[in-house]
Amino acid sequence: MPPSLLTALGVLAAYLLGSISFALVASRLFGLADPRSYGSKNPGATNVLRSGHKGAAIFTLLGDAAKGWLAVFLASHYSRQYGLPDYTPGLVALAVFFGHLYPIFLGFKGGKGVATAAGVLLAINVWLGLATLGTWLFIALTLRYSSLAALVAAAAAPVFAVLAWGKDGMVLAIGIISMALIGKHWQNLQRLMAGSEPKIGGKKEALASGAKPPRPVRSTKSGHATKSTDSR
Repeated sequence: MPPSLLTALGVLAAYLLGSISFALVASRLFGLADPRSYGSKNPGATNVLRSGHKGAAIFTLLGDAAKGWLAVFLASHYSRQYGLPDYTPGLVALAVFFGHLYPIFLGFKGGKGVATAAGVLLAINVWLGLATLGTWLFIALTLRYSSLAALVAAAAAPVFAVLAWGKDGMVLAIGIISMALIGKHWQNLQRLMAGSEPKIGGKKEALASGAKPPRPVRSTKSGHATKSTDSR
């Protein structure tokens, strides 16, 4: 089989692998609601955590990261063995990542790609992946904003790659992934600038999760406060 055809098949397989939503898999395994029906409606680990089931969120996180790692690891491992072009791992990295963002199985409406991107980076280079994860952890633990941590880590990843390798085809792929991550977090960035972005472990907005608003308190003529009985 021609190397170019093998590369095309590898890219297609990586995209289909990326299209598997572990948020939905976890929700069905643990008997939870569809993550697209509550919270941010994003099929990702952070939104699954809003269900209150930490095990399902961890399963989602590891699954989404593992598919990114597996696709790039296999492409890197077998490219030379089968005489595939040097750019094959980079194309596979992009395919599995964008498969998560735009999955064919979910009508091309997927997650934000943080965990999958982390898996991709770890497969490309362990130290690059760890440096990026360390950046995410530092921001997340100090400032307690998951979205801000993702934005800073996304911006840092291509910088780390350039410092390590200079100009390289894989660095270009990392740069594209980073720009896509920032684009997916654009609404989070707007909320951060407006001061309305929720912090990690902070009180969640009840209405964002689909909960009913609290009943208002009204004062009676006697001066006593009573709860409204409006059941709308």
